[in-house]
Amino acid sequence: MELPKGVLSAVKSIKHFEQLLESDEEVIILLETRLSLLPKLVRKARKHGKKILVHTDLIQGLKNDDYGLEFLFHEVKPHGVISTRSNVITAAKRHNILAVQRLFLIDSQALDRNVAIMKKTQPDYVEVLPGLIPSFISEIKEELGIPIIAGGLIRTKEDVQLALTAGAHAVSTSRKELWEIE
Repeated sequence: MELPKGVLSAVKSIKHFEQLLESDEEVIILLETRLSLLPKLVRKARKHGKKILVHTDLIQGLKNDDYGLEFLFHEVKPHGVISTRSNVITAAKRHNILAVQRLFLIDSQALDRNVAIMKKTQPDYVEVLPGLIPSFISEIKEELGIPIIAGGLIRTKEDVQLALTAGAHAVSTSRKELWEIE
């Protein structure tokens, strides 16, 4: 599965999730929910023709071990997952599920360590946080050869444009006012 270019809508609330079901958005990133609601939300998204990516690290009650991932992949069946954890990315790739690995730009050592890990795990996309540092978007894209999603602290249309101009494939944001940017 290839993600659309531009802005990807990320939701933290059921209200925004419901609004996106009625929108033209193709993909919904589900950031936070409870494990008990997750299967219902994914089924509902599929019913509305939406592809859903689940941020596994933020699902309350989901443990990112082999058994939790087995439940997620076989019972919930999202189109893709987002995680900081390499075991989640590796498992998603084994199950032919889109894998987005999050990379937090904390310092040079963390960047180098995470780039080395991603060279091994080969996620489908890398989400760089914060997504406000255009030079790092370009550098990481060149280093890994993997499409970049810029996320975190994206607050304005200008932030979106800067990230896309720097080479990001897409920008993820939970700011509803930015979802409609072309």
